[in-house]
Amino acid sequence: MAEPMTTLESGVQAHLLSAVLNPEQVRLDVWNRLREEVSRLVARKAERLVSSEHVEQVLALFAEVHPIERLFVFPGEARLHQLAEMARRHDVEELAEEVRRLVALLSLHRDRAVLLAEGLERWPGAGVDARFGPEGTHYFTTLVVDDMAPEDFTRVRLGILDAQRGERQFVYELLQVRSVEDALVAVLVNDDVQACVVRQDLPLRSRAPVKQFRSTLEPLLLEAERRGDEAALVVARWVRRLRPHINLYLVTDESLAGRELHTERLFDRVFYRYESPHELNVTVVDGVRERYRTPFFDALKEYASRPIGNFHALPIARGHSVYNSRWLRDMGDFYGPNIFMAESSSTAGGLDSLLEPTGSIKEAQEKAARTFGARHTFFVTNGTSTSNKIVHQTLLQPGDVVLIDRNCHKSHHYGLVLAGAHTVYLDAYPVREYAMYGGVPLRALKAKLLELRDAGRLERVKLVVLTNCTFDGLVYHPQRVMEELLAIKPDLAFLWDEAWFAYATFMPLARQRTAMAAARRMSERLRGREYRDEYRAWRARRGDLGGPAASGQALDERLLPDPDKVRIRVYATQSTHKSLSAFRQGSMIHVWDDDFERRAAAPLTEAYFTHITTSPNHQLVASLDLARRQVDLEGFAMVKEAYQLALRLRERLREDPLLHRYLRLLDADQMVPEGFRQSGLDRYVGPGAASVDAMTRAWAQDEFVLDPTRLTLFTALTGRNGFAFRSQVLMKRLGIQVNHTSINTVLMNATIGVTWGSLSFLLDGLRHEVEQLDARLAQATAAERRLFDGQVRAITEELPPLPDFSGFHEAFEPDGGVGEGDLRSAFFLAYREENAEYLSLAQASEALEAGRALVSTRFVVPYPPGFPILVPGQRVSPGIVEFMRKLDVKEVHGYRPELGLSVFTDDALDLAASRGREVEPPARLHWAPEGQPPSPH
Repeated sequence: MAEPMTTLESGVQAHLLSAVLNPEQVRLDVWNRLREEVSRLVARKAERLVSSEHVEQVLALFAEVHPIERLFVFPGEARLHQLAEMARRHDVEELAEEVRRLVALLSLHRDRAVLLAEGLERWPGAGVDARFGPEGTHYFTTLVVDDMAPEDFTRVRLGILDAQRGERQFVYELLQVRSVEDALVAVLVNDDVQACVVRQDLPLRSRAPVKQFRSTLEPLLLEAERRGDEAALVVARWVRRLRPHINLYLVTDESLAGRELHTERLFDRVFYRYESPHELNVTVVDGVRERYRTPFFDALKEYASRPIGNFHALPIARGHSVYNSRWLRDMGDFYGPNIFMAESSSTAGGLDSLLEPTGSIKEAQEKAARTFGARHTFFVTNGTSTSNKIVHQTLLQPGDVVLIDRNCHKSHHYGLVLAGAHTVYLDAYPVREYAMYGGVPLRALKAKLLELRDAGRLERVKLVVLTNCTFDGLVYHPQRVMEELLAIKPDLAFLWDEAWFAYATFMPLARQRTAMAAARRMSERLRGREYRDEYRAWRARRGDLGGPAASGQALDERLLPDPDKVRIRVYATQSTHKSLSAFRQGSMIHVWDDDFERRAAAPLTEAYFTHITTSPNHQLVASLDLARRQVDLEGFAMVKEAYQLALRLRERLREDPLLHRYLRLLDADQMVPEGFRQSGLDRYVGPGAASVDAMTRAWAQDEFVLDPTRLTLFTALTGRNGFAFRSQVLMKRLGIQVNHTSINTVLMNATIGVTWGSLSFLLDGLRHEVEQLDARLAQATAAERRLFDGQVRAITEELPPLPDFSGFHEAFEPDGGVGEGDLRSAFFLAYREENAEYLSLAQASEALEAGRALVSTRFVVPYPPGFPILVPGQRVSPGIVEFMRKLDVKEVHGYRPELGLSVFTDDALDLAASRGREVEPPARLHWAPEGQPPSPH
């Protein structure tokens, strides 16, 4: 397993309390109960029935909300005390009116409502919006972690308000908390916090703790006491882990802050006391403004506003060819003028070149790297399919060996064809009841790598390719996987396809399972003195990893990489458009590679030139820039809400008896075998649902977890397969679009674009559907009921077995290989028509029964989800033929039902076998000094 989690890491960094318990919603619920209770007081007063007991019930609710209310600016702790005093005086009419107003403001505007009372004061004579100040004003909260007296805080706040006068774009309020504990809870609970000012000396524990968080934070506080850690450092370290995008500033009473406060580079700036409110203000605003700034989008807006003479090869630019047309004006009306004004093939005027960025695109990519925790980030406008091919071409040469999940997206397989690498396919564990695959177990990865080592092929193994999270939401433990495989081959590179996982960086729970977070954590761990001591002790106990016997032992133990040999080489490709606010085809490549400059920078540039268009769409590039801005500033809030929405949908489907009779959302126990769930987490909602602690342990430790935002709806109990339910019910009747189907499931995503209104719409539609179904079945004849039961049985009990990878034909297996396949040779051999023939599925079954070897000439890829069930050079098995016969997906790339399967002729296989005997795998060339020929390795 990976490095043991510290107490706080297992309790806070992975903590889902902010999504499960949702303190903001708890807060609003208490306020709504207050409103109802105060309304009852008004009615009782009219009847002269108000008693001290009734007032005490109201005061108890004020006491309940107080610990959370201290973590927000509006309505504020002082106003809360005023309201409580109204209750004590029995001023119930005034109290009821004030509570009603506050609840309405909180529901609509949260902390931003504080500007309502101060608009004229902040922006005198500025044409103030009746609600929130000048148009374009952005509000945020600056958290002040300082145990100063209330009168001192008032003085600092007034100084900051005075310094803000004239600022119309970025305005903020100060929120004081007085302890380390309150600071950590505030950053988890208050989404508006964008900056944090920490005083050097402050207490660890809260005087009024939020009880839901106390048990989680107590071990941290005890550990800080034991170690004697500086309180400001404790705050800074954990704010960086929980919400790494927040700007952090230190206020110290010392003329020079202690050296330990600088060594970790935790703070963006250090201030001496609060001697200059103006300097503190401009620093806070500048930090948020820098995160808000979008270099390329800003340049594009400026370009669009300038007068340009259009004589280059893009007639649509500036819109003249559209608006001067008699036949195309509806295009202009539909899209509006800005899209044409921003069109250009120019890379001048601040627009920069995607192929060789030196200006605004380069800066936008650097900002994205900081946001996503990478060392380098590259924008791609051809989708993640192209991003994957770029990484393959960067890291691989012909003859290199790649370990890859057979269920990876088809772009990886085509990328390996182009790179000429030899493929070793890995089988993910099957989820047979729902006709889907999970992930590749770590034990299987280690076994294959050790097998290649024992066969003398380890030197050629260059890359491991895995999808995280998978299409169906199964999430690997990347750090654990990479550490153990690097113990076997220290320079192994990893490509994590995070096409569906770009949002994970912005949720503490999920961030630890992203490629970049795992790479960073691994880099820090393996370079530390503590790890070196651990490694030396383990190696002394364990001895050498060599030999078959040692290989067998290695499968059952945690392996540690040698810190003096290991090179951390991690790449992640993300479909930004799939889970963040980017246009379709917008993608990013994130890199954490110790050898990037030495080994990968130049090949990546060439791969970029190979695959990226020379005319990238500026709107796509700008949308990537903007998507970065959004999640940098509000990703935590938006992703947290997506988790809350997903969990609520799971609850509603399980709680409604009629819905639950026919429709189920699959949970962890159905999609992750028990052996991969060491924490014991079975389900997120319903009877036996995981506690917060169990959920925390699962995400920190389990080999696989299920991301709850991936909503796999089991449809078989309605009598419809996944494809029929999607097309006939969701799309045709309800107008609901979903991602993907299996034989008996439909996959839905809870993204940052899904609203609570969307959730209600979906639930109402599903309930209406099952009500109609239930009514039909209640009136069905015995024959009709048998027919329905047969339909259900066919897609629950009579599913075709999922076909494992059947292996490459020996004609496409390099000599000495261990399950390696030469995709490239098979792929191009099929280009000659005489080398292939078509067989119907019935004919294929007959040929296999007669003993003939059938070998696919093509990738056969059901879409969605987009991974192959056959690849060039793969043997066709009876199980694959049976599976294809029962596929409910109508779009199967590489297969034409009217023609059948394309397979190699026997003569073509003989030809391939003879070529394979004659041709050795190409040698890797290492460039010699100038004037000498390159020499093979």
